[in-house]
Amino acid sequence: MLWYKSWLETRWRFLIGLALLLCSAAATVFTYPQVMKLMPMVPANISGPLGERIREAVVLARDYRGYVWSQWFRQNGRQWTTLFAIILGTAGILTPASGALFTLSLPVSRARLLGVRAATGLLELLLLAFVPSLLIPMLSPAIQQSYSVGSALGQAASLFVTASAFFTLALLLSTFFDDPWRPLMIALAIAIALGIVAQIFRIHRFGHVPWGLLLTSAVASLVLYYGAVINLQHRDF
Repeated sequence: MLWYKSWLETRWRFLIGLALLLCSAAATVFTYPQVMKLMPMVPANISGPLGERIREAVVLARDYRGYVWSQWFRQNGRQWTTLFAIILGTAGILTPASGALFTLSLPVSRARLLGVRAATGLLELLLLAFVPSLLIPMLSPAIQQSYSVGSALGQAASLFVTASAFFTLALLLSTFFDDPWRPLMIALAIAIALGIVAQIFRIHRFGHVPWGLLLTSAVASLVLYYGAVINLQHRDF
């Protein structure tokens, strides 16, 4: 019953996110030929940080594997997955749409209620990270290119681990507020700030596995989830 209830309360967020991510992944593949046609038009004499970013993008785009990593796993796919991780996380137990009073009156512990909600959201997030990413190697032959399924799986796993931290952050915030908007806005603000920091310090680099970032994200997810359980157990309704 709890699993089905959690699915009913999050299904539209998940299905809309999956549809948007699939469309974005397909667009990433099919715009590659147009990007290659525009490559000779990119000026090579731009100086400063902007010029450095442009030159880096050009170098990556010359190789299809680098292009997919840059456009999908570092930018579009990561941004969309993080956004919907937060949206799924804010579908908390205390929101009016979830029937907070009815949910908390069920003959189960609050820890189990939150555990089922978290597990449902993480399963949906897992699909959001992997299914669109696997669409890329499936569609690549249509433009006479190829992309390794193994690479897609590895990058999708990295994407899932980092996005899980934002999911549990939103889940924790949802145990403090009775509405979905404040947790959503706070989590988005933190995600944007961390994204800017990641760009400045070049945390995501082609050909390098950010093991430190993945370990930090995994630990943060566990700590944030534990905090959400403790806070929900001690709240007085």
